[in-house]
Amino acid sequence: MKIPTGEATLGPFFPPRYVDAGANDLTQCEGRKAQGEAIEIFGCVRQEDGAALDNLVLEIWQADANGIYRHPADPRHREADADFFGWGRAATDKNGNYAFRTVRPGASAGRARHVNFMVMFSGL
Repeated sequence: MKIPTGEATLGPFFPPRYVDAGANDLTQCEGRKAQGEAIEIFGCVRQEDGAALDNLVLEIWQADANGIYRHPADPRHREADADFFGWGRAATDKNGNYAFRTVRPGASAGRARHVNFMVMFSGL
């Protein structure tokens, strides 16, 4: 496997500590337990050839158990669970594995239950 360098590709290159410990656990917010059913979301990210992607950063954003986003764009955001932040970050390990612990999101107005994912790769 070829290691990308500054000459080979654009940054940013994430440092190994880019993801704080516990950032992948949305069931707790400042030591308080979020309302709702705890679930785990996990997987493995691989390249097209099957090689694992190490140090890939994944972020999730979701509504709380009542379907309310903790964001001013949601008209009910003031009613959101104060113990649920709604955002988390995880990094893949050397085998491409990642995991989140969160609560099962409620259905927001006119939408099915869902979790939004964003994937960032070092060197793009």
